[in-house]
Amino acid sequence: MTLDGSDSPPDGDGSVQVALDPDDKIQGAKVFAVYGKGGIGKSTTSSNLSAAFSKLGHRVLQIGCDPKHDSTFTLTKKMMPTVIDVLESVDFHSEELRVEDFMFEGYNGVMCVEAGGPPAGTGCGGYVVGQTVKLLKQHHLLEDTDVVIFDVLGDVVCGGFAAPLQHADSAVVVAANDFDSIFAMNRIVAAINAKAKNYNVRLAGVVANRSAETDEIDRFSDAIGMRRLAHFKDLDAIRRSRLKKCTLFEMEDSPEVEQARQEYMKLARTLWEGVDPVAARPMKDRDIFEFLGFE
Repeated sequence: MTLDGSDSPPDGDGSVQVALDPDDKIQGAKVFAVYGKGGIGKSTTSSNLSAAFSKLGHRVLQIGCDPKHDSTFTLTKKMMPTVIDVLESVDFHSEELRVEDFMFEGYNGVMCVEAGGPPAGTGCGGYVVGQTVKLLKQHHLLEDTDVVIFDVLGDVVCGGFAAPLQHADSAVVVAANDFDSIFAMNRIVAAINAKAKNYNVRLAGVVANRSAETDEIDRFSDAIGMRRLAHFKDLDAIRRSRLKKCTLFEMEDSPEVEQARQEYMKLARTLWEGVDPVAARPMKDRDIFEFLGFE
């Protein structure tokens, strides 16, 4: 029996992860979870991908799952209060909250929610994700949504921060062409495979970010059965967009900005149309150290 009292098998050997309540499953929308090494550009990727989906005419909801609650500020131009903050303000009586207390409209109609997180050392990120989804369903906010993007904290693959994988249809890993990013990707792939045993989530592939080249990402992907979905070079325009608190679609036109915009549009179209899941086989830690021999 699992920690939540259900008889479903755990997610992998020795798992103590809490299972998703079937009543909290997101229905109707296509749900993507974005993972990757801390600081690799997941929020930038998520926000520009949300903007691209909206440009294609889809109704988009982005959910930030990081206590820093900075996932959506390039969309909303401000740091928003978190779901946990607003729940705490009403002593966790969710029925007292209004939609405008925790959901804000961003660029091109993208709806934005910051789940936040518990104070350090005091709780589980999985609880926060669960409460956020419950609140969205309670206010019927998922019924008019075509795409949901979970932007998830760093490369943490514990039960709490792997919780968005219980809701997602597809998981996307963001990585650079370096050892640390690829090592983190390897562990994230293992976490996705564990969740896929009991949930619908499947691995879509990797987005190469902040990388002039993709040779090591591609070599590793070929070895484990991964797929590269997109490539965003280490462009100053992408860094400046973050500093300007805006998406690439709001930046001044230039050849490099337009190239990045088109790559995001292509990625959004690819994910919307659907990709066959990849059956990647992560390496053991010792093997990946030997494999990634950068010269």
